[in-house]
Amino acid sequence: MTTDHTSSAGTSPPCPDPLWGHPLIAWLGHAGQCLRTADRDRPWALDTAVVVAVFLLFCLPDLVHGGGPPSERTIALTRLPLAGMLALQAGLVLPLMGRRRTPAAAFTAIAAVLLLEWSLGAWLRADVALLIALYSLALHGSLRHLPLACAVLAGALALVAMRVSVAVSVWDALFFLFSTATAAVALGLAVRIRRAQLTGLRDRATRLEIERDQRTKLAAATERTRVAREMHDIVGHHLSVMITLADAGGYAADVTPQRGKEALGLIAETGRQALGELRRMLGVLREQTDTPELSPQPGIADIAALCTRIRGAGPQILYRTTGDVDALDRGVQLTVYRIVQEALTNTLKHAGADTQAHLALTVAGTELRIQVQDTGPLRDTGQSGPSNEEGHGLVGMTERAALYGGTVHAGPQPGGGWAVQATLNLSPLPDPQGAAR
Repeated sequence: MTTDHTSSAGTSPPCPDPLWGHPLIAWLGHAGQCLRTADRDRPWALDTAVVVAVFLLFCLPDLVHGGGPPSERTIALTRLPLAGMLALQAGLVLPLMGRRRTPAAAFTAIAAVLLLEWSLGAWLRADVALLIALYSLALHGSLRHLPLACAVLAGALALVAMRVSVAVSVWDALFFLFSTATAAVALGLAVRIRRAQLTGLRDRATRLEIERDQRTKLAAATERTRVAREMHDIVGHHLSVMITLADAGGYAADVTPQRGKEALGLIAETGRQALGELRRMLGVLREQTDTPELSPQPGIADIAALCTRIRGAGPQILYRTTGDVDALDRGVQLTVYRIVQEALTNTLKHAGADTQAHLALTVAGTELRIQVQDTGPLRDTGQSGPSNEEGHGLVGMTERAALYGGTVHAGPQPGGGWAVQATLNLSPLPDPQGAAR
């Protein structure tokens, strides 16, 4: 069977230019990286190397041959003495030492020496230093100085063209000189733009890395909060039930031994259920190659068993529902279960075993109301409530309700007891494009 690859041609990444894989290009890239590293460690070394190279390539031939081009027999040029030649060469070459730190000053100094040289009717090969200074000004200097430097350069090149007009046409000389100067400026600006682009890409990569780390930390903090909330709901509820049952069993052991045995059985059942839920959660959190044994999250159907366990500890629980609560989303059902679990646990913990609690779930349109009210003793209205005494209960219920646009209110009742009222919004949330999901 043959496979047609033409349909995926539009999505496949473009092939890289074969030029980048050439050994010479790779060697040049490596050499450039080494040069940048050395320049970063010793910036004066590169400037010194440029000055030495200009001296060897352009100053030394003038010193050996006495100065002047081969065509000086057709152009009226002044032959400078050795001292004057050395002075002008030093004025042209030495300012290149500051071409990167103070490019405008270096260009100005070299341009002044060049104008002095050509006003004397002399010609030196070291005049190429002006092009190097112009390149450095375009690369390292302020762009505000570049137009003025180009104007000064244009005047200097016009003077040179007038001097050599005996042997070369003025227009030809101007074309050659201005083309060379334009190439120097263009090269400096191109390197400057490329460096700015690379710097921008590095800054963007750094920002993306920081944002990625921040997202990772935020996700970890969110997950820790979720796990802490689940652990609080599981451990806090089951331990409260077990403690109450143990206290009641110890009291009943002397009066009604059969009730003591029932309390021990309920303690064992509650402990096994708590252990099972903890194993399920830790199995998800533990890093392992095998798939952990998972069980469904509790829902509204499990509230009846929850009420049975609470009744085993002493309180009377009256549970009723209104509306089609079993058709709710699994996420909503888990939220309802945890809120009810926390509210009944607080009732057992703070109202005692002789209280009576009323639990009502009502679905009305796009709203789900949860109400848990006990008939425990009157509490001080100045207190924050039992959930805040533990530090996490009311916060956990509020966070769970907020996931569905809901609210939680808890507080003492005028006639005694404590009430928890929660409201969840069941309407679908819009997606980022505005459509309902």
